Amino acid sequence: MDRAGLATFLRSRRERIAPADVGLPAGQRRRTPGLRREEAAQLAFISTEYYTRLEQARGPHPSREVLSGLVRALRLSDAERDHLHELAGVSQALPPGPPREVRQSILDLLHRLPHSAAFVTSAAAEVLAWNDLAAALMEDFSATPRRERNLLRRAFLTIDEPGRRLFGVSDVDEFQQASASRLRAVLARYPDDSELAALLDELLRGSERFARLWAAEDVQVPPVLRKTFRHPLVGPVIVNCDVLAVTDRDQQMVIYTADPGSSSEEALRLLAVLGTQRMDVTA
Repeated sequence: MDRAGLATFLRSRRERIAPADVGLPAGQRRRTPGLRREEAAQLAFISTEYYTRLEQARGPHPSREVLSGLVRALRLSDAERDHLHELAGVSQALPPGPPREVRQSILDLLHRLPHSAAFVTSAAAEVLAWNDLAAALMEDFSATPRRERNLLRRAFLTIDEPGRRLFGVSDVDEFQQASASRLRAVLARYPDDSELAALLDELLRGSERFARLWAAEDVQVPPVLRKTFRHPLVGPVIVNCDVLAVTDRDQQMVIYTADPGSSSEEALRLLAVLGTQRMDVTA
């Protein structure tokens, strides 16, 4: 444990936070920038005496629970959280399964892409977040139970309406192969996750296609950079497919864009207007 380094780091992080940032009044008689020690301690759910001793480099070895409270109270970034644990000499517990919480900056980015259909998936292929155009192009994920938002289940176990298998995409076979390959690597990263183990068992029992792909043990599949959605309202939509890795959360952001000036771009613009409404349903 680097007591001096921990003390300096805590002080610097505390002093950068304005009281208003955490819902506290600024007051008239503050002699220190940022939060007071007692305010930081209160936000971290520890005693002021304990926090003061940490900032004076004479505190005890903090537990993971104390560090979690400090991360929350001082609004630390992921990199700062890692540094805090290193200074405290506390190894971070590995998550039992693929993280499902999407970072706020990624959520903001989703909604700054109004002309692209974009969504975020977990390592287990669960759709975690999406923008309006993704919902219009694929389905209204907000109306879909979490279990059914898993793309592996959709690809191997769901019987869709004719012509709409896996949202009507043109590369179902390639997606299945790539997904089975990725799942093998994910299970190696999270060997103790019971939810992943149950998903694998469900796929093996419910899909002969998945069982064959799993037995082949392929671990590398070329990416699909272009695909076609057969949408029931606007017809074929040809999109470019780009995947951005969110490495700190073991997640992916998938972005679908159409070529400028193409009929597919016009179709996406129309979908942006239509949203998730069903034009084929009468009142």
